Amino acid sequence: MGEKVKLLIVEDEMIIAAHISLQLSEMGYEVTGIVPRGEEALVHVKENPPDIILLDINLKGELDGIETARQMQRTRNIPVIYLTANADDAHFNKAKDTHPYGFIAKPFKKLDLQRAIELTVSQISCRDGGNIAVDSQKDETFILSDCIFVRHLNSMVKVSIKDILYIEAERNYCRIFSNSKEYLVVMTLKEMDSKLPSRHFLRVHRSYIVNISQVKEVATSHIVLGRKAIPISKSLKEELLKRLQTI
Repeated sequence: MGEKVKLLIVEDEMIIAAHISLQLSEMGYEVTGIVPRGEEALVHVKENPPDIILLDINLKGELDGIETARQMQRTRNIPVIYLTANADDAHFNKAKDTHPYGFIAKPFKKLDLQRAIELTVSQISCRDGGNIAVDSQKDETFILSDCIFVRHLNSMVKVSIKDILYIEAERNYCRIFSNSKEYLVVMTLKEMDSKLPSRHFLRVHRSYIVNISQVKEVATSHIVLGRKAIPISKSLKEELLKRLQTI
């Protein structure tokens, strides 16, 4: 099943935090928590790590947002987007040392938030992927070693690679079938094949790529994944059987 991208909000003005949380939910993201202090954020990140943190620079308490990011980065590499009502050069330069993925000045619009998150998702892909993402403006599909970010309705959804059954060509599109959902992606099957991790996937037909670990049955001229029978040639069947033995 596709997971929603998870965000933690670290903001001590609770009315603002609640408003951000509502906007994120409307965009289709999951909010893992709203915390007002840096110390609480560090505990939350250990227990329930998000994909992205929205972090107010001017937190009250012993740790401001920048120091919170520094301490977190000693053990985890979670992308940070700073929120600030004070966008002066001194704050910006200090914050820059923690390598944030975005910097949003308050008050901000919903579109500013949405764009900052989507740019961060694309940068995560480029950072993490040996299998690098394609041009984000073209198709907004990002492929990492263990998951794919795809646009579904109005948000980016994280689809775990282990949950994908197969991918079917549909003209200049691909349809990704997971255990519970399907996603239409603006990318040809050839492009998809070149970007997916080859240890998990094999193109068995001009119209199909399969997740090797999801193959239930290998018959004479087809294979079965979930309830779907997919045709396979003799030469590719031999390749598949070799790969199945090495899993």
